[in-house]
Amino acid sequence: MSPTKLRIAICIQRLSGGGVGGLTCAVALSRCSDVHVDVYEAAAEFTEVGAGIGVWPRTWKILCSLGLADDLRKIAIVPPTDEPKVAFHFRKGDQASGVDFHTLVTPGGMLAFHRADFHAVLLRHLSSRCRTFTRKRLASYHQSTSSSHNPISLRFHDGTTATCDLLIGADGVKSATRRIFVEELSAAARTKGRGDIARRCLDAGSPKWSGTLAYRAIIPSDKLRLLLPNHRVLENPMVYFGKNTVMPPSTQQLTVYPIARGKLINFAAMRARYDREYTTFDQPWVQDAPLDELLGDFEQWEPEVQALIKSIEKVNRWAIHTTLPLPSFVSGRVALLGDAAHAMMPYQGSGAGQAIEDAYVLSAVLSDPRTTRTTLERALHAYDAVRRPFALRVQESSRENGLLYTLNYPGLTFDSPHPGGTTRTPLSTTNSIPSPYHPSSHPHLQLGPGGVGSSGNSGSNSSQKTALHVPGQSQQADERKLAEIRARIQRNWKWAWETTVDADLQRALRMLSDTGPLRSV
Repeated sequence: MSPTKLRIAICIQRLSGGGVGGLTCAVALSRCSDVHVDVYEAAAEFTEVGAGIGVWPRTWKILCSLGLADDLRKIAIVPPTDEPKVAFHFRKGDQASGVDFHTLVTPGGMLAFHRADFHAVLLRHLSSRCRTFTRKRLASYHQSTSSSHNPISLRFHDGTTATCDLLIGADGVKSATRRIFVEELSAAARTKGRGDIARRCLDAGSPKWSGTLAYRAIIPSDKLRLLLPNHRVLENPMVYFGKNTVMPPSTQQLTVYPIARGKLINFAAMRARYDREYTTFDQPWVQDAPLDELLGDFEQWEPEVQALIKSIEKVNRWAIHTTLPLPSFVSGRVALLGDAAHAMMPYQGSGAGQAIEDAYVLSAVLSDPRTTRTTLERALHAYDAVRRPFALRVQESSRENGLLYTLNYPGLTFDSPHPGGTTRTPLSTTNSIPSPYHPSSHPHLQLGPGGVGSSGNSGSNSSQKTALHVPGQSQQADERKLAEIRARIQRNWKWAWETTVDADLQRALRMLSDTGPLRSV
């Protein structure tokens, strides 16, 4: 048996989105005979909440390399393939008769899983060498600033304690790890006379409400089929674009797709108030909602949207929170991953995928033979240098896609014009609070002309020509807007199927051999 080179603690909190990334990291690390892994779950048991989870080709290749492909194929709605497949049909649905305006076709499409099934596969692949603990909600941690050889001490809410050489905070958007983490970053910045960075770190500690409420449900396919036998969602993943014509300035959007091999439909309806973005949400983040509330939001939408809502048996309302950008995902011997590092909007279906990428790159640099207790700082620096810029770019492009999905993007709205003929800009597009994710606020995060990821050919697509008219606007102008919306969405999103993580991983591994000084925050 190999001597242990590192003792790693992974804190997860599935109820705040911390399950997938933390467990993926544990699966990868638990295969290393010289790494000892302890997983601390805040909940009473290792089960997952939520509905569907989407996996794009970039993430699927990672899961294959971790040996998870065979089990995941068994629970996918459609077996994975490299052949072109429909990822989503785009449809403007906030009117009596909806309009198809784009079909997004990508290599392999989007793989859809029931989140609980996906979570179960990860648990089955944990090595017996990995110890797991439940009811261990992290209260605080302490690491020595004088010696990297002293263990990190962990304290849990039940009063118990533990130690480790490295703490990985994968405890979701409500991360307790992040709360202490930002205090460390802030103190380090103040020591260097960087008061501006110190204040920004502290402000980034708590999650911020996005102004968006998500209504999530699982619909039995048979129930929808009884109500509308030929409903397109029974076979096709759909994104319905639109706005709220009843209660402005909130706007709506709907994403639905089959899961559980077609037996269930994953339903997610969004109500966005961009004038409330980055404010405080003073109610429970997750709670049951009356179905009438949802029906009221979509009462003027087309009949197939109404049929979906009428098929729902129970709906939960989630207040979507995100995190502000950090100057580092690493502080000493503590690393953040997934939502704890970069909680994002769901409009690219990439939150779980980015957590899996974090886990994959971090586990690779930690399990490399060149990484020891002595060289741990360099390995963590490599992880941060590679993953942080990419994840924050995805975070920003996901936000922009949300503006496009809700017909809220400045200049691409469908509101009636003023009597003078000038199109009215709704309150929700004024962006009185600029996005802190935008590259202009962070020069090191500038996007290239192709958006996130490397350049390449766009995902193949087909657009259906249909008649579209909004009172007071020309049909040509409306069609141009929809064409620009779908082009922007695809440009923001194509990294998910056109690129792989391979180049980033190799760059991180090369950094392990560097001998130069490390850049600090």
